[in-house]
Amino acid sequence: MYAQKANAPTRKPVTVPSLRAMKAEGRRIVMLTVYDASFAAQLEMAGVDVALVGDSLGMVVQGHASTLPVTLDHMVYHTSIVARGLGSTLLVADLPFMADRDVGHALEAGAQLVGEGGAAMVKIEGAAPHILDAISALVARAIPVCAHLGLTPQSVHKFGGFRIQGRAQEAADHLVAQAEAVEAAGAELLVLEGIPTGLGERITRAVSIPTIGIGAGPHCDGQVLVLHDMLGVTPGKRPKFSKDFLAGRDSVAAAIAAYAEDVRNGAFPAAEHSFD
Repeated sequence: MYAQKANAPTRKPVTVPSLRAMKAEGRRIVMLTVYDASFAAQLEMAGVDVALVGDSLGMVVQGHASTLPVTLDHMVYHTSIVARGLGSTLLVADLPFMADRDVGHALEAGAQLVGEGGAAMVKIEGAAPHILDAISALVARAIPVCAHLGLTPQSVHKFGGFRIQGRAQEAADHLVAQAEAVEAAGAELLVLEGIPTGLGERITRAVSIPTIGIGAGPHCDGQVLVLHDMLGVTPGKRPKFSKDFLAGRDSVAAAIAAYAEDVRNGAFPAAEHSFD
C-alpha cells in the first residue's frame, strides 16, 4: 500500500472549497465509494477526486439486504482504514441510519467520523426539518456536510423498495425545494440518486453547490458509483445506472482510471444509464 501511495502522481489536495471551483469551471467531479485501504490507494493512484465511505458497505461488504444494519462503529472503522490509503483525495463518510435522529446525535456522529475516522466531510440523507437543523449545527462546528436527496437508501421501507423518485411534477418540485433548503442550511455538496435526467439537470442549475449524480443523468457536476458495481463484482443484477468498467480491462487500476476519464469527458453516464 505504501509503495502505491509513494508512486502516486503528485497533485494538489482536493478540498471542500476546490469542489465549488470545479463546478464554476465546468470540471466534472469524480467520486467513488471505497471501504478499505488497498482500494483507497487505487483511487488515489487514479486521481479520483472524492472517496466516499458509504453505508452501502452494509450491502456490498457485509451482505445485508439494505444499508440499515450499518452502525456508527462500522462507519468509523471503515473510514479510518480508508483514510490510511489516501493522500490528496477528499474523504467523505456517511452518517448511518438513525445517527441523525436529532442534532445532538448527528453532532456526536460527525465528530467521530471526522475526529476518529479522518473524514473531511460527512454525508446525511434527506431534508426533513431535523436534518436541516443537523446540517446547520454540523457546519457551525466546522464539519462540512454533503447532502443526499432523491432515492435515499435509508428510506427504503418508506419508498417500498429502491424506486426512482421525482417522476411526478409535484414530487420533482418538492425535490428542487429540498435541494435549495439543504444548500441554505449550509451543505457544500449534494448527491442526487435515482431521479430523472431532466430533474438532475434542473436541480444542478438551481443550486450553487456541486451536485454528484448516481442514476441522476449526465448533467450533474460529477458522478459517483459503488466501487463493487463498477468492477462487476456485486452479486445479482447490476443497477441500470452503473457500468462494469472492469470488462475488457486487465486490472482494477485500469477500470478505475477508465471510469474517471469517462466521467471527466462526459462519456459516462450515457442514456442507457439514466432515467426518463
